[in-house]
Amino acid sequence: MMLRRKLYLGVLLGAILFLMIAAHTIQKAGIVPITVLPSHHNVKIPTMNQTQLHPITEPRRGHSCSCTSCIADAGVSMWFDQHYDHKQKPYLTGRHDDIDLPSLKWWLSLQSSDGTIEDVTKKMFKIISPPPKDKIPRQNQCRKCAVVGNSGNLSKSKNGALIDSHSAVFRMNKAVTVGYEEDVGNRTTHHFLYPESAIDLRPGVHLVLLPFKLKDMQWLSSALSTGEIKMTYMRVKNLVKAEKDKVMVVNPAFFKYTHDKWTERHGRYPSTGIVAIIFALHLCDEVSVFGYGADKQGNWHHYWENNRYAGAFRKTGVHNADFETEIIHRLSTEGKIKLYR
Repeated sequence: MMLRRKLYLGVLLGAILFLMIAAHTIQKAGIVPITVLPSHHNVKIPTMNQTQLHPITEPRRGHSCSCTSCIADAGVSMWFDQHYDHKQKPYLTGRHDDIDLPSLKWWLSLQSSDGTIEDVTKKMFKIISPPPKDKIPRQNQCRKCAVVGNSGNLSKSKNGALIDSHSAVFRMNKAVTVGYEEDVGNRTTHHFLYPESAIDLRPGVHLVLLPFKLKDMQWLSSALSTGEIKMTYMRVKNLVKAEKDKVMVVNPAFFKYTHDKWTERHGRYPSTGIVAIIFALHLCDEVSVFGYGADKQGNWHHYWENNRYAGAFRKTGVHNADFETEIIHRLSTEGKIKLYR
């Protein structure tokens, strides 16, 4: 009986010793025992034919938003990090520190206007409301935006439903949707314009003024109230249908930031199209871009135009279409936008 008990204890001690040696061997090999794997669904058991055994995970959600990947996440693209400044204020808020002096001087030099920025903005914010502060932390949101240009390459694209599926849709200038819904969609949440490109907006759409001069802000105040300004350097629409509490005015300092950091001072100043994309990079977490550049035959025209050889944008001397196109393609290559052609 005593001998049997000794044999039993010997076997038991041997088994315990074996398990201890096996566990030590597994730990040294870097293999995590299945029993201690976290139960999170992103963690998968490593396969034995890997040279270096690490858990395989699905793409994790970004730090700066709740999307799978977020534009503002640093460390993804060194080139992007060198250009992107998250501290930039995309639109005016009515605060005295909205515009720094060097940016203001540069902006005022673009086109001459009468008046002072203080007087003009003070009057403007009596007519429009300062944009409300977003009280929801960006880390809890996933804002997917479509920026829709007016290029002829939208023709026969059938991207309308895809464009409309985004939570925000940015359009600009004379963008036409009626009759072109299959290719360009019909939703608009933000419409970029200036006096010379102004149109009436549907209810619920944010008018986003891109001011090139003080006169543009003066026009905005007038167009939403008295309608007294009918001329800038050309005849303009004196009254505009838009909701005053949904108006946003691009900050002249943001305009200069786009010129300095993104278009790198190519051209006299950036186009509405590139400003709209950079604006979206600061407001959105994922950005898809449609309707930019020449069509497949290399023609520059608007998708609603019959003249496919108009090329007005490329011929203008104030913007550099080719360099702006390079920037857009680089943003796509670096994974910061999805570019649809």
